Amino acid sequence: MKPRTGRWCAAAIMVLQIAWAQGVTAQDAGLPIEITAEAFEVQQDNGIARFTGNVRAVQGDLILSADSVVVTYAPGADAIRAIEAAGNVFVSTAAETAQGDAGTYDVEHGIITLTGAVVLTRGENVVRGNRLVLNLATGLSRVEAGEGGDGGRVRGLFVPNDAAAGGAGR
Repeated sequence: MKPRTGRWCAAAIMVLQIAWAQGVTAQDAGLPIEITAEAFEVQQDNGIARFTGNVRAVQGDLILSADSVVVTYAPGADAIRAIEAAGNVFVSTAAETAQGDAGTYDVEHGIITLTGAVVLTRGENVVRGNRLVLNLATGLSRVEAGEGGDGGRVRGLFVPNDAAAGGAGR
């Protein structure tokens, strides 16, 4: 008998969408960004600022931390275009946390992309993959597989509300 992977995949996608859609809050990409670090270097003519050593960037409820961060901005303007983070990248919003090896925050479009050993957590629910795209404007999260230890598959653990509450109502 052939497995019915089409139905299983559709059900899994629906569960993922429901699990992650509950409580998703959009982030205002227009809020100011405060960055702290151990060292700072700016290349004014190139529109690049480099922060190193225990870097922490905060924008409203969004927190990004990493070993180093490169900020690109329009020369002569105060608008940040993008933030590229490397080493022990950790992102948290009011609803979820994510970590990876490297990341980019496209400030203009409100999109964060993490790559390499990605772990996305919301409450007790955990999804692992190789690439994560968080759209802060819509609240949509997408995890993609990559080549690696899990055979190129996304792995998810979803805890029903009853189980998260200690099994009440069973």
